[in-house]
Amino acid sequence: MGKDSCWGIIRGGQAKGFGANHHGAAMNRLPALFAAAAIAWGLSAHADPSVLTYHGEAARSGHFVVAGLTWDRARSIHLDPNFHAELSGRLYAQPLYWQPPGSGPGLLIAVTQTNVVYALDAHTGHVVWQRQLGTPVPLSSVPCGNILPPFGITGTPAIDPASGTLFVDAAVSQSSGLSHLVFALALKDGTVLPNWPVDVEGELAGKDPPFVASLQNQRGALLVAGGTLYIPYGSFFDCRPYHGTVVGIPLSDPHKVIRWATRAMGGGVWAPGGVASDGTALFLATGNTFGATDWADGEAVIRLSFDLQGPPEQGDFFTPADWRDLDAQDSDLGGIAPLLIDLPDGNHRRPLVLAVGKNGKAYLLDRTKLGGVGGELAAAQVSANGVFAAAAVYPVGDSVYVAFPGTGTSCPKGNSGLVVLAVRGGKPPALSTAWCAPVQGWGAPIVTTTDGHSDPIVWDLGAEGDNQLHAFRGDNGEALFTGPNLKGLRHFQTLIATHDHLYLGADGTIYAFAF
Repeated sequence: MGKDSCWGIIRGGQAKGFGANHHGAAMNRLPALFAAAAIAWGLSAHADPSVLTYHGEAARSGHFVVAGLTWDRARSIHLDPNFHAELSGRLYAQPLYWQPPGSGPGLLIAVTQTNVVYALDAHTGHVVWQRQLGTPVPLSSVPCGNILPPFGITGTPAIDPASGTLFVDAAVSQSSGLSHLVFALALKDGTVLPNWPVDVEGELAGKDPPFVASLQNQRGALLVAGGTLYIPYGSFFDCRPYHGTVVGIPLSDPHKVIRWATRAMGGGVWAPGGVASDGTALFLATGNTFGATDWADGEAVIRLSFDLQGPPEQGDFFTPADWRDLDAQDSDLGGIAPLLIDLPDGNHRRPLVLAVGKNGKAYLLDRTKLGGVGGELAAAQVSANGVFAAAAVYPVGDSVYVAFPGTGTSCPKGNSGLVVLAVRGGKPPALSTAWCAPVQGWGAPIVTTTDGHSDPIVWDLGAEGDNQLHAFRGDNGEALFTGPNLKGLRHFQTLIATHDHLYLGADGTIYAFAF
């Protein structure tokens, strides 16, 4: 079976994954997102403390700059006794944080499988507003799957700061069956904006290949870029026939929907990080395809322009030379969204992409020309089992470190679960294991620094394992903190950092750690 599903099961070290022309003028509407892409190392732009998208910014680095969070302070982080949040339903999506203009309180945004969107006071956890987005979907509405019903909102939403709007994809049960409805909500009060929601299947009716909502699930994070909302789709446990799909919805005219889809059947875009961007293009990773004798968009890293035009040319994609074997083994390259790296190279930064797949192999690519079939700059076996969820990218000296969940092939026995790679310059650049740490579970790490470089801390969740929050020095892996057992963590879950708290979502609640 394929790994492009919505829900995941960990079994024997393997997991079922959850399943343009550059609009230059519109890019100016998103300074908080695309100023980030211009900052070395892909740091989040924290003049505005808001967390607008998955892992903090469009490049999905998971790198948060928190001035007060030093190595010493990390040792005394604790659950905030003044914060209490109660939600309905299971939570798989990352929370977001919105700081309204002016002096108003910050809002935490949480979405659940019951199709409820919550805006919470970030200091107390009390509900400021909530919005029900239709009836969640029972398992009987899809032809296959291993989902704990009901399900509704799975992928992490996205915020457009210019308009103060939240965008979310909800799987909604209607008389005609399952529909993927994309909503735009005013952050001030949760009101559904005019011309929304958008029915994805209805807007793509008559297109080839067809988009069948009952076969396509939405796990990857949404992204606002260049005045367009991008939404990736995989499937329910490889319910066929489906195609890996990215939908683009212009914010100014939401019914002029555009789409990219794999040419072969399958190839879901299901990694929790969804689509990444460096401000000049979109990058996505696809899973296994079915019956492809010639490469047709599966098992790949693909670069797309903002109008989603394709299929890609030789320089616009990468797939391993053994992609047919990966297809046959269901070893998706798309378990983690592409990691965008700017590696120091003298007075410049060399733009790279790191991809890590379910076969535990890492591929380092030239971001300006991905290389086509077998065109990687470097490759290394970095994990003994599959790599899923998301990773964190941060600088250490003249190297870039990448933290991800896995069983490192170069880690001491019993000292794994979290693996940190070092990407170093050279011709070609080199990959090696920097350090490892024992974490039991399948969360997605983030990293904090005090100024972009100093006091790097890798934070990881033992989701569906030890169910604890862990912190390690980012340069050498020294353990700094291990938290209490947390109920309700779902695998692939990640956390966010604000100026005074770490927040992570779980079934029925949000946990807030103060420092």
